[in-house]
Amino acid sequence: MDPLERHHVNVSGKGDQVILFAHGFGCDQNMWRFVAPAFEVDHKVVLFDHVGCGRADSAGYDPVRYGSLEAYADDVVAIAEAVGARDAVFVGHSVSAMIGVIAARKRPDLFARLVLVGPSPCYINDGEYRGGFERSDIEELLTFMDSNFLGWSAMLTPQIMGNADRPELAEELNNSFCRTDPDIAKQFARVTFLSDNRADLEGLAIPTLVLQCSDDLIAPEQVGRYVHQRIDGSGFVHLAATGHCPNLSAPDETIAAIKAWL
Repeated sequence: MDPLERHHVNVSGKGDQVILFAHGFGCDQNMWRFVAPAFEVDHKVVLFDHVGCGRADSAGYDPVRYGSLEAYADDVVAIAEAVGARDAVFVGHSVSAMIGVIAARKRPDLFARLVLVGPSPCYINDGEYRGGFERSDIEELLTFMDSNFLGWSAMLTPQIMGNADRPELAEELNNSFCRTDPDIAKQFARVTFLSDNRADLEGLAIPTLVLQCSDDLIAPEQVGRYVHQRIDGSGFVHLAATGHCPNLSAPDETIAAIKAWL
C-alpha cells in the first residue's frame, strides 16, 4: 500500500523544505494541531499516523516486524521518500524522537535537522544511567495494560500530561489512547518502554535540538540531558512547560523554541 495512504498522511504549507511531525505513543497527528500550522508559511508540513493509531491502515500490521522501533523508523523513511523529502526537518515527540534518530541514521540524506521533544533512549534504570523507571515498574505497568487497557489509560494519562489544573488535557490524551487499536497499542507500549536505543545516539551527525519539559514523569530532565550530552553539537532547551506533552499544553512555547533553533 502507498505509505501516504497507509499512514493517513496530510501535507500542507507553502514552503519547499519538508518539516515532518511525528506523534508519540497512544496519540495521532491531531496532537500537533496547535503547532504544525505555525510552520506552513515557510515549510511543507507533513503529518501522519503511526500504524495502529489515528486513521492509519492497520490491516497489514505484523507484530513480528513491529517488534522493534526499527520498523517504525522504516515507515518514517517511506513517508519521507513519498513526499519527496530532502534535507527535511523531523520533529518527534516522545517515542517518535528515537524513531526519528533511527530513521536519520538509516537515511541521513533525507533529514537535515532533528527536533526531539521529550526524548528517552531507554526508560529503564541501568547502573549509573537513570531512565526514570525500574524494570519491575515497567513490567507492572505492562501487565496492568494487558489486563485492563481502559483502566490503565485512565490511570496513566493524567500522570503523563501533568497540568493537574487543566484536566481537559489529560481527558483528551485519555480519549486518544482509547481510540488506538488496543492489541497494537499493547505491543507498541512493550516495544517503547523496553527498548534501549542509547547506542543510536553515538556518532549522530545531524544537527539536533532536544526540548525538555519541566516535571516530566515519562522523560525526566536527567534523560533529556543525557541525550543532549551524547549527541555532539546538539542544542538543549529546558521548557517552562510541565508534563510530557508540550505540543498540547504549551504550543506557543514549543513553536518558539523550534523556530528559534531553525
